[in-house]
Amino acid sequence: VQADGTDGNCVTFVLHDEDHTLGNALRYMVMKNPDVEFCGYCITHPSESKINFRIQTRGTLPAVEPFRKGLNDLMSVCQHVLDTFQ
Repeated sequence: VQADGTDGNCVTFVLHDEDHTLGNALRYMVMKNPDVEFCGYCITHPSESKINFRIQTRGTLPAVEPFRKGLNDLMSVCQHVLDTFQ
């Protein structure tokens, strides 16, 4: 979902069947990017299993890029923890 009147640097992503477990970890990974001005999420209602994940970037960087990078970085961290555990 893209906010009206923006050029793609401020976007809200709706993630279904997710909760604080993914939301907080992903927010942490995305905020490590220095080009991200704001990143936050909210759970719309306790009875719904979806989160609204919002990213706003500086300049002309599309918000989808730090979103993808955050997901990939989080997968790498999870894989490292799994490998270390095993």
